[in-house]
Amino acid sequence: MTSFDEVNTAATTVRAPRKPTSTGRNGDRLFYGASLGSGVFVLVIMAAIAVFLVWKAIPALQANEANFLTSEEWDANSIPARFGILQMAWGTVAASTIALLLATPIAIGIALFTTFYAPKRLADGLGYVIDLLAAVPSIVYGLWGLIFFVPKMNTFSVWLNAHLGWFPIFGGPEAEVSGRSLFTAGVVLAIMILPIISSISREVFQQVPRPNIEAALALGATRWEMIRMAVLPFGRSGMISAMMLGLGRAMGETIAVAMVLASAPGITLHLLKTGGSTFASNIALKFGEAGDIGRGALIASGLVLFFITMIVNMAARAIVARRKEFV
Repeated sequence: MTSFDEVNTAATTVRAPRKPTSTGRNGDRLFYGASLGSGVFVLVIMAAIAVFLVWKAIPALQANEANFLTSEEWDANSIPARFGILQMAWGTVAASTIALLLATPIAIGIALFTTFYAPKRLADGLGYVIDLLAAVPSIVYGLWGLIFFVPKMNTFSVWLNAHLGWFPIFGGPEAEVSGRSLFTAGVVLAIMILPIISSISREVFQQVPRPNIEAALALGATRWEMIRMAVLPFGRSGMISAMMLGLGRAMGETIAVAMVLASAPGITLHLLKTGGSTFASNIALKFGEAGDIGRGALIASGLVLFFITMIVNMAARAIVARRKEFV
């Protein structure tokens, strides 16, 4: 007797398309060539972007008197120029991680609710409202965060510091806290990436084969057990992809973070402290006043962000590849 896991695996395995043979139709060969050309074209564009960034960054890196990777100082317009990316790297990783940790469980919960629990009319309306958040411009999130959310976070940050100050990221009883911190930037980013993760996860859950769902229910599983046994294994690769797209949006967000986050030097594990910097916000704030070396330094920091994003996506693909039966 075939087990449920075997049925689930067989139902979700997708065969790789084969290259059309010489006896195939002209339309098949044309489509294959167009698809191959599109893929190669994307790789060429990525390579061209990398070459451009390296070409523009080399003069600034040669003029830099500080260690580009370990220095926290950013004074690219001075003579001699001194700049480093350590603070921006920490700020980008910290704010993006906070956003991902906050947004992922909420987004997946929304996707599961709208797919398997909510009535169709409510699910359609709620899904439309969530998707609408993705259409809100970044400047609107930035204005909302600066005018409305930051004052609220001032009070909340004081509460967190008072009750959870024993934990290093929330500081101690004498720590200075503020609403314009990396934590606040992470919360705003979480709201911005939530519709991306939720929409993709919902689409993945809707593709779960009905026989898998009905088989689980027929075996006596509750709705949650059905989701745990049939839905989540099938949608694991899609959820990881959704998370990586959301992480990419969070790492590259510019205006909203620049408006919410107060620029201040130094690296600290205290996420409620005023100040911080990310790659994107630093480029937005410093590009207008930068000279030739300053622009090259900003492009060099953009190159680092480019490689960080590439590494994150490669790691995501490696995680997905471990569950090839669901890819």
